[in-house]
Amino acid sequence: MNRYPTWKYALVALCVALAALYTLPNFFGESPAVQVSSVRATVRVDSALLQRVESVLNQASIPYTGAVLDANSLRVRFADTDVQLKAKEAIDKAVNPDPANASYVVALNLLSASPGWLTAIRALPMYLGLDLRGGVHFLLQVDMPAALTKRLESLTGDIRSLLRDKSIRHGGVVRAGQSLRIRFRDAEVRAKASDVVATGLTDLVLTEREEGAEFLLVATLKPEAARRTQDFALKQNITTLHNRINELGVSEPVIQQQGADRIVVQLPGVQDTAKAKDILGRTATLEIRMVDHEKMTPDLLAAAARGDVPFGTEYYVERDGAPLLVRKDVVLTGDRLTDAQPGFDNQTNEPAVHLTLDGAGARIFKDVTRDNVGKRMAILLIEKGKGEVVTAPVIRSEIGGGRVQISGRMSTTEAADVALLLRAGALAAPMEIIEERTVGPSLGRDNIQKGFDATRWGFFAIVVFMSAYYAVFGLISSVALAVNLLFLVALLSLLQATLTLPGIAAIALTLGMAIDANVLINERIREELRGGATPQAAIAAGYERAWGTIVDSNVTTLIAGLALLIFGSGPVRGFAVVHVLGILTSIFSSVVVSRAMVNLFYGHRRKVQRLMIGDTAWK
Repeated sequence: MNRYPTWKYALVALCVALAALYTLPNFFGESPAVQVSSVRATVRVDSALLQRVESVLNQASIPYTGAVLDANSLRVRFADTDVQLKAKEAIDKAVNPDPANASYVVALNLLSASPGWLTAIRALPMYLGLDLRGGVHFLLQVDMPAALTKRLESLTGDIRSLLRDKSIRHGGVVRAGQSLRIRFRDAEVRAKASDVVATGLTDLVLTEREEGAEFLLVATLKPEAARRTQDFALKQNITTLHNRINELGVSEPVIQQQGADRIVVQLPGVQDTAKAKDILGRTATLEIRMVDHEKMTPDLLAAAARGDVPFGTEYYVERDGAPLLVRKDVVLTGDRLTDAQPGFDNQTNEPAVHLTLDGAGARIFKDVTRDNVGKRMAILLIEKGKGEVVTAPVIRSEIGGGRVQISGRMSTTEAADVALLLRAGALAAPMEIIEERTVGPSLGRDNIQKGFDATRWGFFAIVVFMSAYYAVFGLISSVALAVNLLFLVALLSLLQATLTLPGIAAIALTLGMAIDANVLINERIREELRGGATPQAAIAAGYERAWGTIVDSNVTTLIAGLALLIFGSGPVRGFAVVHVLGILTSIFSSVVVSRAMVNLFYGHRRKVQRLMIGDTAWK
């Protein structure tokens, strides 16, 4: 009646052992580290950089406890923060000899101090939020008028292309504030142009005006088009910020929209605030230009390398070190790019990048490639006034339809990097940091200590009450509660969830709610004993008949928790995650784990004379 098969005891024991194993990494803390990541697409983080950094540290007699090289960064671990600061300065000088033209981001960071064998089995500590770990909080204001201006400037080129294709003469297209003014000599041509523009560019509202002898066509963005442009700018900036923050190695950054034109960025664990501001504030644009083949002579290239650049061109160096003279005239900007994905060339099976352009970009690109077959075009990333060649492919044939392929001299990793850079390398609109807060690690430690103290004393009070009121069954319930806490922390670590101060409050609340199920079970067993049932029958009936009530009460609480999880954000969401997981673990621990312990204690006896469950009867 009250016996589990051996496999069920073994399964419960295995679950408890795994929970203890995956909880263990949270007790090792964190070690100070220096992270080195690339600023440019043409600069790689590889084993050569690792050897270089190790050589620098050895020459400077700076001890380090380990170095980890992954796909995006190099991280070197140190024993304390004093050594960390010395190492950062030494590494920064070595890898960035010219600070004004840095190739790498060298940032302070924190890494888990878990042993290697735990990391090998993916047993990692849970992430800590800004309020527990310390870090920086930024509130960024997106310049929405600038986003609309940028959109209008791109529409200026579209209008010129449309009118040129239809052979409609005009006196110029000029932006005036948040509108475009097109000049004509007579009303008939203006009316014809109005029909063409209205058909080709549906996002514009057209108004006819007269100024003296000139006939004007004034174009403004429709309200829905303006909102769409602003939404795109906000989402594009959030995507770009995600990619940039990867350079800092932040485990669980919070990047989310606040209101119509603001973005909240929280970077837990970041110690170098100045470096974080520098990366977030970077403004980059993508440009496609033609290579000036006529001036690509050895003499002119040598002169350009010395600083004597031919008129109308700019001097760049490709990723393989080859010099390049690029015309200043911009063919296309990143605004025309709607998507960029890595892939392979269908003919040569070489790694390639597949680009998708919008309608206007497709038309421009078709014209440019038709007129420049056999020539090279350069794709540039312009940042802080300085350009960098991402790639410079040869135009093989006219390319129409808005689908473009870039291939040649790229590995699969480089193709993925180039696609990422092209897709989200530039901000859609400028941003300004309007609020900055720094949370020190000492405050985070104080929050953790207070949260743990509250949980510890709450748990102790529950154990005392349950043991005094339910005797042995109270002790069993207390052990099940401890196992519930173990399961909860293990799940948070396994899922790599972020624990915040509201999350610690949810853990304390979970302990108080989890014991309710055991109270229901114990009281049900008492009722069965008072009704004349034998101890073994009372145990079986108590667990079976309390099950329905336990499920009902937890399901209703789970519904409320899921609502907080779905509709909440920030601290509310952090509370909801722990709350929902705590409900699930409490059901398992209070019913399955406690029943297994009761069965072990009483189930092997043929006849139980007395149940130690407080002031009730026995048989």
